[in-house]
Amino acid sequence: MRISGFEITRFQFVRDRVVGDSQVRADQVNAAAVELIDEAGNRGLGFAQTLFQPLPAVDEIIRVFKSEVWPSLEGQMPLALVHQINRPRGGNQRAFTLPFHEAMQVALWDLAAKQVNLPLHKLLGSRRSKVRAYASGLDYHLSDSEFVELFEHADSLGYQAFKIKVGNPDFAWDMHRLALLAKAVRPGAQFMIDANEAWGAKEALVKLETIHRAGFNLLWVEDPILRLDFEGLRLLRKCTPWTLINSGEYLDAAGKRALMLADGTDILNVHGQVTDVMRIGWLAAELGIPVSLGNTFLEVGVHMACALPEVEWLEYSFQNFDHLVDQPIEIREGWAYAPDRPGHGLVLSATARREWSSPDVLASDRLGVAPFNPRVSNLRNHKA
Repeated sequence: MRISGFEITRFQFVRDRVVGDSQVRADQVNAAAVELIDEAGNRGLGFAQTLFQPLPAVDEIIRVFKSEVWPSLEGQMPLALVHQINRPRGGNQRAFTLPFHEAMQVALWDLAAKQVNLPLHKLLGSRRSKVRAYASGLDYHLSDSEFVELFEHADSLGYQAFKIKVGNPDFAWDMHRLALLAKAVRPGAQFMIDANEAWGAKEALVKLETIHRAGFNLLWVEDPILRLDFEGLRLLRKCTPWTLINSGEYLDAAGKRALMLADGTDILNVHGQVTDVMRIGWLAAELGIPVSLGNTFLEVGVHMACALPEVEWLEYSFQNFDHLVDQPIEIREGWAYAPDRPGHGLVLSATARREWSSPDVLASDRLGVAPFNPRVSNLRNHKA
């Protein structure tokens, strides 16, 4: 069945908490649901989002989509498009004006899986239906009390591995946060830290040695230094045998390939572009390099995580998006479960389409606040 139409729904609301790291801060959700529709009425759903500025009004989003994306989709078969290999040359090698790339990959795979009546993870070749999930706070801008409450809540939900943000100019702050985490969660929990490239190579080595001597056993350190400093990443791998280097988050598929071939990481970090993730995941398996699934919108990455043999972990960051879909991905006792429903299993909620959509750009003082969700927070009155 061929693609015959599309629908775009724009969302803008205040997050239930400020999220971010040593480099960025965000207190709003700015996203657009992109649904591709086939001749039988099946819908494939993907989400485009921006962190720092609102998306334009929905009419402008549609105009850009029609101009830049739709000509390559209309009348095409989804399963053919997801396997298509393009030859990037000259001016053809460019991004869309708006962030449609990931949304299109997710929507096309969702539609293709629905057309053959398979859950996406099974269409991708999975041999399992669950993967371990770790609790990630996006917590850099929280106060100490908010930080503790967030991770105590995560611990109460059964998570056994926790990742926090570091990279503060005052290294004592990083050490203090690790100490708070150790008190907030269960004994024997696994810890990860994420510096978001805040350090230089030698600086990272000194700080990681200090963390290790203080008795904090890290499963991994994520993006400690600049993404293209392959020599520095190799140095860290060699000099910190007691932890793993997790990198690649900020690199495209070609950059991830170069990183692995340069021996620059112990674990490859991938995100939500389904086709790209599967292709680079196959190479990682060939090279024997483990893969971790970073944040994906509404945890759709659980499908790739279950399909790739080298994935042990899926990141869950307590982002309050569940109200946008009828049935979010199930996460229970530290495990994320891939749905058995056709496609990726996420369907845009009629309530969200009716009550949470914002066709026009709204000023901050006119935005609604994401609804309370007990699996995300125990702070009913928490404000961004």
